Amino acid sequence: MRIFRISFHNNGKVYQLHAQQVAQGELYGFIEISDLLFGEHTSVVIDPAEERLAAEFAGVQRLILPMHAVIRIEEVEKHGQNKILDIDGAISNIATFPLPPTDGRKR
Repeated sequence: MRIFRISFHNNGKVYQLHAQQVAQGELYGFIEISDLLFGEHTSVVIDPAEERLAAEFAGVQRLILPMHAVIRIEEVEKHGQNKILDIDGAISNIATFPLPPTDGRKR
């Protein structure tokens, strides 16, 4: 089984998810991610971030992301922990892609 770790921008944070399938989307400029992997809770310790991600993506068959939101796609040997990371401008070297204004004004 192939496992991929996908890091992408979403609402000012960096999401890191694991999935079994990653492909170029049917729509030009999009990446399709399917078969998301979440940790099985066989121990007493439960990670709240992983629970939040599992709840957010519950029922999602495939995730379609714009290419400019994707930071990195890695094939890994085993499933790791899914995370939501804050972007701290002072420490991080990750910058978001500039988006058009949403208030209807032209620049």
